[in-house]
Amino acid sequence: MRFFLVALAGLMLCASGAAQAKVAITVDKNAQAMTVAIDGVERYHWPVSTGLPSHETPNGSFRTFRMEEDHYSREFDDAPMPHSIFFTKIGHAIHGTDSVNRLGSPASHGCVRLSRANASTLYALVEREGVLNTTVTLTGSSQIALARNPRPRANTAVARRDPAQAIAPQSAPPGYYQPRPYYQPRGLFTNQD
Repeated sequence: MRFFLVALAGLMLCASGAAQAKVAITVDKNAQAMTVAIDGVERYHWPVSTGLPSHETPNGSFRTFRMEEDHYSREFDDAPMPHSIFFTKIGHAIHGTDSVNRLGSPASHGCVRLSRANASTLYALVEREGVLNTTVTLTGSSQIALARNPRPRANTAVARRDPAQAIAPQSAPPGYYQPRPYYQPRGLFTNQD
């Protein structure tokens, strides 16, 4: 009986601790957007970058299990991953990025990227509410996101000449070296030169 009362008292002490809210992170890969809800109430809506089609971020519902404030990727040249919140055992995480111009379109090797400021806000929220009280749900496809909003290619302009100038033969003024056509023989044993 005494054991039962001690166990009940211990359970009551644990239950009377600070109540932690459930954090639900939803990533729509089609729209490249993240929504963060606390106890079912949407609090944040941010643009993200998920994995490229060749490194697709996995779909599904995951429980976060590890956080690192200052992490560097072992797989991709020690790339900085500030405010990392890991949701798969093979290394997929939500983390900050300096490539904010790429947010809104797939750009990563499988992680979910946020601006550093938004990643810091999310990290503090998950740290406060509990990493084990946080779920990440991912839906959609990076291929659909690219089809809806194709990435502009940097510097794809091609310089073109006026067709009339491109066809007009150019000759050197008298006295300048005139190259011979490629089919004319040259060398020591010809009558030329």
